[in-house]
Amino acid sequence: MEHQGRTAIVTGGSKGIGAASVEVFAREGANVIILDVDEAQGNDVASKAGEKVVFIKCDVSKEQEVKAAIAKGVEKFGQINYLVSNAGIQRYSTVTETSEEEWDLVMDINLKSAFLCAKHAIPHMQKIGKGVVVNVSSVQAMISQGNVCPYVTSKTAMIGLTRSIAVDYGPQVRCVAVCPGSVDTPMLRWGFEQSPDPEIPYQECVDMHLTKRIAQPIEVGEFIAYLCSDKAAFMTGQAYRIDGGLGVMIPGSKR
Repeated sequence: MEHQGRTAIVTGGSKGIGAASVEVFAREGANVIILDVDEAQGNDVASKAGEKVVFIKCDVSKEQEVKAAIAKGVEKFGQINYLVSNAGIQRYSTVTETSEEEWDLVMDINLKSAFLCAKHAIPHMQKIGKGVVVNVSSVQAMISQGNVCPYVTSKTAMIGLTRSIAVDYGPQVRCVAVCPGSVDTPMLRWGFEQSPDPEIPYQECVDMHLTKRIAQPIEVGEFIAYLCSDKAAFMTGQAYRIDGGLGVMIPGSKR
């Protein structure tokens, strides 16, 4: 019960890595606040995770909604110990193909939401003298595929946000980024479905990892919970890859 009596906010907690993080925190004794726009799925995750988990419908790209939701969570549980900024979307386009509207949408959900949630959660951490912010970035902050310009830009910027929070609010608040490789989430499956033959990009994803498989969300959720724990108390300001060895090997170099 590593997180007994502590409270975690998880954005995008209705599915994928977010839902897995909720499961792990609840299992380890934490109170959990799910912030998401998917009311049906969010309530389902909350009900399955137990009575210490609540869902609050919130568009995390809107400051007033974030402020109100966090205040409601504090009213319910009394404090905020952890913030996991996980909400994110994927779009496929290059710079010249990306519309201004699509650029703003990706930046709002993937990046602005992490800024807004940190802005309104960190003061509650300061009140108790301790807290952890985990920004869920991507391995694509370090290595990038083609045709995903807005996504790659947003996830790379999260590394800078992570570093700034760690510098500005330490030692009371630690901040780290998690950079997953391919994870079996609804967003990844949606990406496969954009191909005429989804089996081709699926197999490419499997093959590009040294582990020769795609991660399960629970693996990333366990890592996030560890980073929030006292066992990781000397870790801050860094981005940690959990990527199955993606991008480690030079293509074609293995005999």
